[in-house]
Amino acid sequence: MNSFKEVFEQYQWDEVKTRLEKVTISEVRNSLQKRNRTLDDFLNLLSPAASQELELMANMTRALTQKRFGKTIQLYAPLYLSNECQNICTYCGFSLDNNLRRKILSDSELMIESTVLKSMGVNHVLLVSGEANKIVGVPYFQNAVRLLRPHFSNISIEVQPLKESEYKLLHEEGVHSVLVYQETYHQEVYKEYHPKGKKSNFYFRLDTPDRIGRAGIHKMGLGVLLGLEDWRVDSFFNALHIDYLQKQYWKSKFSVSFPRLRPAEGIIEPNFIMEDKDLLQLICAYRIWNEDLEISISTRENENFRNHIVALGATTMSAGSKTNPGGYAVDKESLEQFETSDERSMEEIKTMIKKSGYDPVMKDWDAVYSGV
Repeated sequence: MNSFKEVFEQYQWDEVKTRLEKVTISEVRNSLQKRNRTLDDFLNLLSPAASQELELMANMTRALTQKRFGKTIQLYAPLYLSNECQNICTYCGFSLDNNLRRKILSDSELMIESTVLKSMGVNHVLLVSGEANKIVGVPYFQNAVRLLRPHFSNISIEVQPLKESEYKLLHEEGVHSVLVYQETYHQEVYKEYHPKGKKSNFYFRLDTPDRIGRAGIHKMGLGVLLGLEDWRVDSFFNALHIDYLQKQYWKSKFSVSFPRLRPAEGIIEPNFIMEDKDLLQLICAYRIWNEDLEISISTRENENFRNHIVALGATTMSAGSKTNPGGYAVDKESLEQFETSDERSMEEIKTMIKKSGYDPVMKDWDAVYSGV
């Protein structure tokens, strides 16, 4: 059975870091001139040297995104199901060692939340929960998807890593895509960030996208938590992972997200500060390397950045987000996973997108297209 682990173990963190530092501006320009680009080109575009060509990279990114995706931005909203979690993660507000009031949405509360989302025009919902297998496990997710499927054209999930058989069950229920983040590919320090719980198993999490792919899920989303470790090195490993997955599970689609550490109850300060220009460079590097990759920007980012990224590579954005269970209506004071930065409503985001000359899309997929 194939596994990304075999590819991952061919690379060393410090060697990748050294390669990035040694990239020259001529190597960057050579990568920009190519028609078909490899992971080596992605590394060049990710390097400190490439920051000198950021304006050219941004113009190329705009053109490539419009060619592949048109002038459209897919909008979605997260629906947090629970803040129960059995992991200790040093950067997360839901961490087990955080003394907070835990909550799991009941069926009736779930439907109240969904009604609010529908009133906002949401047709693509992302179901999110903390990682608590025993009390918020697959049966709970199956039930939630069954309740919500008649009301939304697109249901995605961001929950604890599951078994392949469990992903197949959720796929049969109508789950369209699964998001799972490795957080950091720096194996040596991973345990320091995840000292307790199932999430502390680095390789079980690393193999999760393989299980998603084998289960036949239509789309999977990857990313790293920007701020834990060197964003350039982590992002190279994330691209390495995507490159492997696209070759292995070529029927699936792929997206990448860019969560930067945001304030939350009890979390650590970022180890590495990532400036807006760094995030722009990273987005450009992904787009120039991989024209088919969907690029998602969440409300973690501030208004100014999100306003400008509409025309610079983004294909998907969340809006009007609440990151606490019941946050839209039934329990607005429950603890959020992290603070949002862009707090504008869905309508305000749609207006902003239109003013940028783009079309906000509330529905671009229907289960009928895949026979689900």
